[in-house]
Amino acid sequence: MPHKMEMLGKTKVTVKDGKVVDVSEPVISWCPIFDKVHGIKKITPEDVKKNMEFRINDFGMFTDKREIEQEVFVGFGASEIMMTGLRRNVLDSTVTVCDGAGTVITSNPKLVQGMGARISGLVETEPIEGLIERIQKSDGVVLDPYTAKIDPIEGVRKAHELGYKRIAVTVPGVDEAKKLRDLESELGLELILIGVHITGIERDKALQLIEYLDITTACASKNIRDVIKPLVQVGTAVPLFGITQRGKEIMLERAKEVEKPILVNTTELPELPEEKQPK
Repeated sequence: MPHKMEMLGKTKVTVKDGKVVDVSEPVISWCPIFDKVHGIKKITPEDVKKNMEFRINDFGMFTDKREIEQEVFVGFGASEIMMTGLRRNVLDSTVTVCDGAGTVITSNPKLVQGMGARISGLVETEPIEGLIERIQKSDGVVLDPYTAKIDPIEGVRKAHELGYKRIAVTVPGVDEAKKLRDLESELGLELILIGVHITGIERDKALQLIEYLDITTACASKNIRDVIKPLVQVGTAVPLFGITQRGKEIMLERAKEVEKPILVNTTELPELPEEKQPK
């Protein structure tokens, strides 16, 4: 089974044996983050292929050389929020995904940051034995080491079995979010649901999704930008929104650890300068 990921605006990329074997047409033409970091002015399949090859060569994505400890990539990303939440004892555990391992449960702040810092929308992956062993040695519990399946609901059940209660979970869609809220009630948990990889979400699904989430990235979703009424916003190009009080509080905990100066102001949200939004 090859590895499949959606990146740079949901462009579908297939990787097999450490090589990019297929790239689809991009869904978006311009992303402010990739323009800023890599100077990409118009996203093409060739740009996406090069970026995937860069990730493979730079930190071993989809290979047994995959680095699982990495520096902070952005000040306020999903993995950075979870890393801080674990460090500051706001969270007990996280349920996220990693290429080559699938769903992973961990209470190790460095591991959750290392796995998530530079990952995009992981669709499916196959187990990489050496990587899974290193994750396990770093206090990570791989939900299914034999298939590397991606299943946040089963991941939360496993986290509960391990004794965790305050758990952050990355969530890509409405169905998973609803099931997780039902599971939260059933098991008496405190879940922080973080929306990820939501470029292209339909308006009605966007409205439903934000009812379940505590935090979400805006990705390149115009519909999320149109319907959201956040309590806190970080960034204006591809912002992160805190939707609930719990979401707001964990984002403010993250602010305490960000080394750069921070402007705190009250205003109507969201604030989205048109020239900075993805196209």
